[in-house]
Amino acid sequence: MSCLPIELPQPGDSSTPSLSTRGFIHSTETCGTVDGPGLRYVLFLHGCPLHCLYCHNPDTQGRPCGSTRTAGEALTEILRYRNFIRKGGLTVSGGEPLMQPAFVHALLAGAKAEGIHTALDTSGFLGSQASDELLSNVDLVLLDIKSWDPKTYKKATGTRIEPTIAFARRLEALQKPVWIRFVLVPGLTDADENIDGLAEFVSSLSNVERVEILPFHKMGENKYEAAGLPYQLALTPGASDDQVEHAREIFARYGIDAL
Repeated sequence: MSCLPIELPQPGDSSTPSLSTRGFIHSTETCGTVDGPGLRYVLFLHGCPLHCLYCHNPDTQGRPCGSTRTAGEALTEILRYRNFIRKGGLTVSGGEPLMQPAFVHALLAGAKAEGIHTALDTSGFLGSQASDELLSNVDLVLLDIKSWDPKTYKKATGTRIEPTIAFARRLEALQKPVWIRFVLVPGLTDADENIDGLAEFVSSLSNVERVEILPFHKMGENKYEAAGLPYQLALTPGASDDQVEHAREIFARYGIDAL
């Protein structure tokens, strides 16, 4: 399996990478309905610096590896579905797409030139890798905030929350539309004080258009078994309707109508 180094943009470099820029692709979904508005072509990229306990694509973790495609080749494939996604658009997801910023930049710029609505699905941990020029080609950011309490965030992801918070503030300064996503995991992220802290923070942002509470599920458990990896949440139940409703009530205290 090929795992090549990814070229990161140099500070001050505002040029758009070429459509010949190659990216590591994990998979695609041609008519997605949950990763942004309308029907969407969802491109999942390989590579992620987080190790979320509930990750349903553990094979995307670590350095970008596997098959590659140029941004131009990916765009050509996306345009085949133009009629299906004309009221939706393109979502670039992962893994963590900002592990491959040059490829993402080139692809999003190409999609925008074709009049396609674009969304970036990210944890925000590598938000510093997204230049303002890259973000200028993003119509919507789907920002996954895994937790609020730093200790819980570390336990759930293996990383720090601070870069994500900084990226959220930067998106607000740019007035970039954002949908916040939060996975509710019983016994991990569902403590009232954790949800309350996140709700208070989100309420302070002026650019958040939507908040989604995603109930934990075990749909990716078989992937861990197939890869011979331990699944640390094997005994954790899925989030119940009552637990999700309770989380919504906490967000509602801050004037947020979470979905």
